[in-house]
Parts: sequence; C-alpha cells; structure tokens
Amino acid sequence: MTAKTADVWLPFPAEEVEGLPDSFHYRHWDGEETFPADPAACVFYVTPYMKSPEATLRPLAAMPDLQVIQTLTAGIDALVGGPGGLGGLRPGIRLCNARGVHEASTAELALTLTLASLRGIPGIVRGQDREEWRYGFYDALADKSVLIVGYGSIGAAIEDRLAPFECARITRVARSARTTASGPVHALADLPRLLPQADVVILSTPLTDATRGLAGADFLGRMKDGALLVNVARGPVVDTPALLAELESGRLRAALDVTDPEPLPAGHPLWHAPQVLITPHVGGASSAFEPRAKRLVARQLSRFAAGEPVENTVLITT
Repeated sequence: MTAKTADVWLPFPAEEVEGLPDSFHYRHWDGEETFPADPAACVFYVTPYMKSPEATLRPLAAMPDLQVIQTLTAGIDALVGGPGGLGGLRPGIRLCNARGVHEASTAELALTLTLASLRGIPGIVRGQDREEWRYGFYDALADKSVLIVGYGSIGAAIEDRLAPFECARITRVARSARTTASGPVHALADLPRLLPQADVVILSTPLTDATRGLAGADFLGRMKDGALLVNVARGPVVDTPALLAELESGRLRAALDVTDPEPLPAGHPLWHAPQVLITPHVGGASSAFEPRAKRLVARQLSRFAAGEPVENTVLITT
C-alpha cells in the first residue's frame, strides 16, 4: 500500500485541521459503533479523546498496516494499562502522546484548584447559595511551600504559573533526579523527607507501575497537618481509602480533578468528605485543547508524509 491510498483516522473532520498533507485519505471517527471505512487501510490512527479504552482499542486488531497511533492525551495508561491493549499488535508501531497539548490547560486547573481550596471558595459558594456572608481569614498561596510530584512538561507548566504567587519554596520531584534550568529535581525516593516540609502537594505524574498508589497511607501520613493535596494526574495515583481516612480525620485537605473510581459514582463517601474539592477530570478539557490538538496532528502527519520521524514517541510495539 502506498501513501497515496493510505487512510488516516481522525477524531475530528479533516477540513477543520489546517496544514494536513494531501497524501492520505482522511476518515473521521470519534469512537462511534460504525467504522468510517475498512480499518485495514489505516496507517495512522489518531485516537478519540476521552472515550472509553474499549472504544479506542476496538479498531486496532483490524489495522494490519498501522504504523502510528497518536493519542490526544498526555498519559497513555488507557491504551497500555488495561486488558486488550497493544500487546497483540505487530512489532514496530509507534505510540505517540499529546505532549504540548494539555500543559497550559492542566496547569491552569492545578492553580485554580490550589487557590480555590486555600481561599475557601467551595464553602463561600455554598454560603452564597444560602445567602450567608461567610467572612473570615483564609490561607493564601503566598509564603507557602509547594511540592510538585511529577516534573514533566505539565509539572514545569505548573511551576511557571506558580511563579508570580510569592511561594516560599517550590520543590520538584520526578522519577529520577536531574538538574533543570529552574533548579534541581529530586527523585521519588526523596519524598519521605520532602513531604513533611510542603504546605501544598501537587500530583502531576503519569500513571505507571511506580506511581499507582503512590499517595498511599505512608505518603499521606508524612504530609504536615493541614496540608493540601492536589491531584491533576490520574485517580489511581492516590489510594482513595487512605485519603478518605485523612480527610475524615480533618488532618488533610484535597482538591481532585481525578478520582479512583472514575467517574465517581453517586453515594461514594468522597463526594461528601470534609475539606475536599472535586472537579470531573477537566484538566485538559478547555478551549485550549482543540487548537493545540489540531496543530499537533497536522505537524505529525506532515512529518509522517515526508518520511521524517514523528515526535512524542513514548512506546514502540515489540
């Protein structure tokens, strides 16, 4: 099959994406039950955004000529972490993430959750609903020590947005230690000594075997009394029962864009735990998403059509 007859599957209409090469047939598919064409002709698959893993994975087995899978998410756990993932595909298929798409939006939400929680906005809004004037002194972000756990592109974007807020200290943690232009990055192994120093802990890690359940009873127990945990990573990075115990005791506060389970079902105790703010996994779901996603797709397909290596490759099937 030549590039002239090859198909590319997109989760948005091709006419809405500027700069697409004319080397391919473009098929619009966003997870619907019916496929737009024979999957066997697809060589480049841009996955639907925020659809179930089952829907996203469904056409892969029928794509024998597939060369690239481009996700529109920062994490790839939905594709590689569950049953029916990439294990049955032929070797050499490149899986690319959406680095560069979600940094601004997710970092904005991390800052929003932090500020809203510290300044008591959820309680104030509930007071407004009841016509109550809830005057009081609330925590400021100024003079607080912030620990960012997960210092990839999103973690760095979070630090950029914290910079004007006069934090006492910003500490960075990633899988392994390194030095960046912003300062040193500590290894995950340093968390036991870093956690007791932080007023705010922001989780922005990918979900991997190393980070699943990372914020468990020991992690949370080392956080100082009254500290705030902000999770814009993935729900399973936090041990929900352990977090509930800390919230119900009144010792910690939390602001969560992601939960485990997710979506959080009606009746779950996390909904009504004290000192918790929950948003429904909207870190990347903003007006910033679509233009950045389309620019990434056009750039990747232009490289692919020219025979150049695609960017953001995080896995090659074996």
